[in-house]
Amino acid sequence: MTIPRSSGVLLHPTSLPGRYGIGDLGTEAYRFAHFLAESGIRIWQVLPLGPTGYGDSPYQSFSAFAGNPLLISPEMLVEEGLLAPSDLDPPEFPDSSVDYAAVLAFKLPLLRKAFQNFQKAAGTTGWREFQEFCERQRWWLEDYALFRAVKEQFQEASWITWDEALVGRDRATLDDYRQRFSEQMEMHRFLQFEFFKQWRLLRRYCRDLGLIVMGDMPLFVAHDSADVWANQDLFHLDPAGKPIFVAGVPPDYFSATGQLWGNPVYRWKVMAANGFHWWVKRMRSTIEMVDLVRLDHFRGFEAFWRVPAEEETAINGEWRKAPGAELLEKLHQELGKLPLIAENLGWITPEVEALRTRYDLPGMAILQFAFGTDPQASTFIPHNLARDTVIYTGTHDNDTMIGWWQSTAESDSTRGQQEIDNERDLARRYLNMKGDEPQWDFIRAAFSSVAGIAIIPAQDILGLDNSARMNLPGEPSGNWKWRMRPDQLKLEHQDRLRELSWLYGRLHVAPPLTF
Repeated sequence: MTIPRSSGVLLHPTSLPGRYGIGDLGTEAYRFAHFLAESGIRIWQVLPLGPTGYGDSPYQSFSAFAGNPLLISPEMLVEEGLLAPSDLDPPEFPDSSVDYAAVLAFKLPLLRKAFQNFQKAAGTTGWREFQEFCERQRWWLEDYALFRAVKEQFQEASWITWDEALVGRDRATLDDYRQRFSEQMEMHRFLQFEFFKQWRLLRRYCRDLGLIVMGDMPLFVAHDSADVWANQDLFHLDPAGKPIFVAGVPPDYFSATGQLWGNPVYRWKVMAANGFHWWVKRMRSTIEMVDLVRLDHFRGFEAFWRVPAEEETAINGEWRKAPGAELLEKLHQELGKLPLIAENLGWITPEVEALRTRYDLPGMAILQFAFGTDPQASTFIPHNLARDTVIYTGTHDNDTMIGWWQSTAESDSTRGQQEIDNERDLARRYLNMKGDEPQWDFIRAAFSSVAGIAIIPAQDILGLDNSARMNLPGEPSGNWKWRMRPDQLKLEHQDRLRELSWLYGRLHVAPPLTF
């Protein structure tokens, strides 16, 4: 896909406003898409859309193929006749954050009720569409549905704590559990059917507006997932299913002890021997869902940081080579030229950049990193950027722009106060900052840069401080909660984005649609 010079906004659907405690794929998602189009914005970037597990993180999903049922819109279920309007009586939820426990307590019974009503009154067409979906997705859906049904039976405990025969996927045991939990499995199939139906409708609306949806593919998958349970031979696990090594990154500008993600690492030789079959299916599934794919932690496709599973930090790890060129070659052979963007942040070597340029993948630059003393800071400064770059003010892993601007040594343990003051001073001089809205100086710098794509997190457009930060790497809890309030996104934001998009040659003119 060739994308003209353009701009985008990063906002995960969970951060949309709404009555039900968490953003979803309903009215507010359509309203936001319309806002983007009216603002001259071309790209809507989201985070991984899978069902979240540990820490409510979209990067720790129960499946690399499934969608998150919490994103299903209750209002659209009413429109389908699967719920009554009287069913939609939510408790008082916070309007600027997600209380995941409260959302689960409210939404899961609602989704079960919708499933029961579907069983009673789906009609011939509804059942046929459902059965056709299940058949098309059988290759991953059956393992996922059984995985979720059994997890519920074992009070959501990790699969390595299940019965030994089930952990080892004994065929007779699997057949027995499928019979015992057939009803629960059917419900999880139904939830996936509804998620993908609603996502497909939203994608169609975005396409009609000329919008591009940019997704995100994590390099690694969660250990407690249907993917690992169903494909144990593809991961470095011991006979009991526990990881022998886990993934992470060494100490960097995010954390002095590195980041210990806990994901099991791949047995790349086994994957290569079977033609990267699992990866081909994963990539095909992803590009069917979105128009562009951000490859998270692209550095790991060339070499990855492997840490013994018993370690408590990521310090005592080692770099291990990965067959990135062989994998990308196979993906291109099977799927054609892929619409990929490489997240080439962190400790990037010439070998990583050679892999990226060999496959003509745009890289990333972060303005928050452009004014520091790190040796790589100069690669992020706007006058050093290349056209095949996606520039951000910050990402979901960064502080908001206002939070970064207001940071002190007490609030940011990775930098000293003098370093912080020096960065601010350089940014002020470089950007010729004169006003009291530093976030817009940075947004202007991103839009005016030579980078082909400029993407701004919604929090920066709204001028929010670090209380709106989406994720703090290295912190296992308290992340992924931020939500936009219904009254925050205003016409003035639309006008300013449209002006900058026009001024710097990024304006997207949407087809004339009304919402």
